[in-house]
Amino acid sequence: MPVGYNQQLVVMIPCLNEENTLPAVLSSIPKKIKGISEIKILIIDDGSTDKTSEIATAFGATVIKHTTTKGLSLSFSQGLEKALSMGADIIVNTDGDNQYPQSEIPKLIQPIIDGKADLVIADRQTDKIPHFSPIKKKLQKFGSSLVRTLSNTEVTDAVSGFRAFSRNAALNLNIFTDYTYTLETIIAAGKKKMKIVSVPVTVNPKTRESRLMKSMYSYLKISTSTLVRVFAIYEPLKTFGLLGVIISLPGIFFIARFIFFFLQGNGNGHTQSLIVGTLLTMVGFQIIVFGIIADLIGFNRKLLEQIKAKIK
Repeated sequence: MPVGYNQQLVVMIPCLNEENTLPAVLSSIPKKIKGISEIKILIIDDGSTDKTSEIATAFGATVIKHTTTKGLSLSFSQGLEKALSMGADIIVNTDGDNQYPQSEIPKLIQPIIDGKADLVIADRQTDKIPHFSPIKKKLQKFGSSLVRTLSNTEVTDAVSGFRAFSRNAALNLNIFTDYTYTLETIIAAGKKKMKIVSVPVTVNPKTRESRLMKSMYSYLKISTSTLVRVFAIYEPLKTFGLLGVIISLPGIFFIARFIFFFLQGNGNGHTQSLIVGTLLTMVGFQIIVFGIIADLIGFNRKLLEQIKAKIK
């Protein structure tokens, strides 16, 4: 859409016990932005036991209140659907811990206003963040490069939660995993040929420890399994096909080994090679068949996503 088009912006904030930092976040959200006719605020209170909801209501925000903690992915999904029902043309997702400067929102949404992006992700420039340890910076870089490869995009900060969605992107993105939406939305957007743009931003000083990353090991384990699962959802034939080939190759080697010795007249001493080779080849072939079946099921998923987009 052209610059100056009067669009509605919904800033949504998933929260869990953010009464100490939420006032700073809400008060710093711009009141006027060029190209935006109305700015609304949506709080998804994921089972807070403090005054998060009361503070949000006092600031005039719309509040979705969970009675129990349901997790970031579900909160994010509910937030997108609610924002769409509120008439959002553009949706900004930010955090309630005041990690991101809300003054950067105009910069974040500008590519969408200009019609140059479907999804804009803030690049926190992690090399410049003083409270990030050297190993965390290296892991962030490696993780982002892996996501770029899997999604065929140019995202520079894959786990940044400060991002903007066009209405079309919000309608067509669905979350299947339970842990976090950040990685899945990038892969999904990339596979759906959406235009993704990264915008460099600064970050505020650290206010608390991350609730998502209990430890480096658990974060890596869950993030890796999430990436594998999401890639398998969107590229089942590649995933199972590669796994099937990896398992089949040793099997083919063992069968070829048996045939070699058999032709030399010494096959009886290498029967185990034939057995192991046949077993591995059969398992690999079955996994490839599973990939073909999953790929066919994927067409059904795409149809269901199209139906869900129309319902939204």
